[in-house]
Amino acid sequence: MAEGAAVMREGEARSDRAGLTYPFEALPKPGDAIVVADGVLWLRFPLPMALDHINLWALRDGEGWAIVDTGLDFPASREAWEVALSGPLEGRPITQVICTHMHPDHVGLAGWLCARFDVPLKMSRLEYVTLRMLMADTGPAPESGAQFYRACGWSGDQVEDWRGRFGQFAKAVSEPPAAYHRLTAGEILLIDGRAWKLVGGDGHSPEHICLLREDDDVFIAGDQVLPRISSNVSVWPTEPEADPLADWLTSLDRLEREVPDRVLVLPSHGEPFRGLHARLQALRRGHETALTRLVRRLSEPRRAVDVFGTLFARPISAGLLSMATGESVAHLTCLVRQGRAIRETDAEGVWRWRAV
Repeated sequence: MAEGAAVMREGEARSDRAGLTYPFEALPKPGDAIVVADGVLWLRFPLPMALDHINLWALRDGEGWAIVDTGLDFPASREAWEVALSGPLEGRPITQVICTHMHPDHVGLAGWLCARFDVPLKMSRLEYVTLRMLMADTGPAPESGAQFYRACGWSGDQVEDWRGRFGQFAKAVSEPPAAYHRLTAGEILLIDGRAWKLVGGDGHSPEHICLLREDDDVFIAGDQVLPRISSNVSVWPTEPEADPLADWLTSLDRLEREVPDRVLVLPSHGEPFRGLHARLQALRRGHETALTRLVRRLSEPRRAVDVFGTLFARPISAGLLSMATGESVAHLTCLVRQGRAIRETDAEGVWRWRAV
C-alpha cells in the first residue's frame, strides 16, 4: 500500500508522565505520509501560527482515498497536497472528503479538494451550517459583538482592533460545496467496506465528529482529544449565554463510555498515542482544577480579562485575546451554572463575576 509512504511499525513506545505512550518515532514531513494502521496514512501539514501543524488522515477507499480534514487554505497547504497526491497517495483519486468540524485548519481546503475530484463533503449538520454562516459573515462587525467584548473588559482600542479584523474566516477557507452529506453521531460510515462508527463531541465546536474503526481499534479524534494541550472551549459573541465547558465535560464522560481505552488515538495536533482514558481523565481534572482556582480568584469581583493569569500559563498577546476571553467566559459561566459564582453588570455594561 502507498509506495511513497513510510511504514512505521509500533515498536518500543515512548511514554510520558501523564501515562500516554507514543508508538511512532518519526513525524511525516509536509507532503509525506506514514502508515499508522491498515489502510490509514498520517499526513502532517504546516499552519502559520503558534500551533504550527495539523494532522490529516488518508483512508484507503477502493482505488482511491477518503480524506479526513484538509488543512488551512494557504499556499503551503496547497503545495503539500500536490506533493502528497503525486507521492504517497500514488496519484489515486480522492473519493470523499470528511471534516471533523468547521474550524479553518480542518475545513480550509475541503471545497478545493471536493471541486478538484468532484466528490462529496461529509460533515455534521451544525458544523456545515456554521461553516456556511461564517463564510458569509464578512462584515461589518456587528455591534452586539463589540458590546460583548466591552462587557468582558476590553478597552476601546481592543474593540476597534477586533472590528478591523472581523470577517477573516473566509480568507482561510476555500469556497465550500453548496451541498453536503450529513454525518450523525452513532451512525456507521463505510469506507473501503469497513465500518467506522461516528462518535460525537461537544464544547470545542458545535457538533464535532470523531471516527472509530472498531475492528482494529483506530480512533480519529479530531480536536476532541489532544495529547499534550487542551482544546479551546470558548463562549463567542454569537451565543453569549452558552455554557460550552459543561458540554465539553459531558462529552469527555461520553467518550470514556463509548470508546475503549485500547484504541490508537489519531489526534489533529500532536502525535498518535495510546492511553485514551488517562488523557480524558487528565483533561477533566485540568478543567476542574482551573474552576477551583477561579473561585478563589473571585473573592472580589473580576472581569473576564482579569482572570487570564489564573487560567493561562503565558501572557496573552493581541492575537490570542479573543480566544483567551472566550475561554475565560466559558469557565466563569460554568461556575455560574454550578451555583458557585454570580455575574453582575455595572452601569457601563461591564460584567463582573464574584464567588458565592
